[in-house]
Amino acid sequence: MTGSSSGSRRWEIAMAVFCLASLLFLVARDLLLPEVRDVEVWLGLEVHGAWARWTAPLHWALFAAGAWAFATGRPWIWRASAVYACYVALSHLVWNLTSPSGGGWLPGLWQLALFAAIGGLLEWIGRRSRD
Repeated sequence: MTGSSSGSRRWEIAMAVFCLASLLFLVARDLLLPEVRDVEVWLGLEVHGAWARWTAPLHWALFAAGAWAFATGRPWIWRASAVYACYVALSHLVWNLTSPSGGGWLPGLWQLALFAAIGGLLEWIGRRSRD
């Protein structure tokens, strides 16, 4: 574990719990709900059927790695999680524009702004924890 302050350590623990909860939710959803199991979204584009089932564990691995990295105080995880949040932001915009279930430009832009702000917040917290 790094020499992080108690305030930043609390953030790391909170983020580890968030990643673990996300992992458990995704695994349960992907394994137990047939209507969800056959759809995954990568860079905002839906993949269906076998491709969805084969790529779902990649999402699980991302959250498992995040939980481990936050729990063990890896300093690179803040930047990685900020970049991932920005990837999610862009993915939401693309999904809203390309999916029949998407809502178009306005919801896409709102979601882009929300997840980009979360990415900025993660980067900011990470910088403060390094200082």
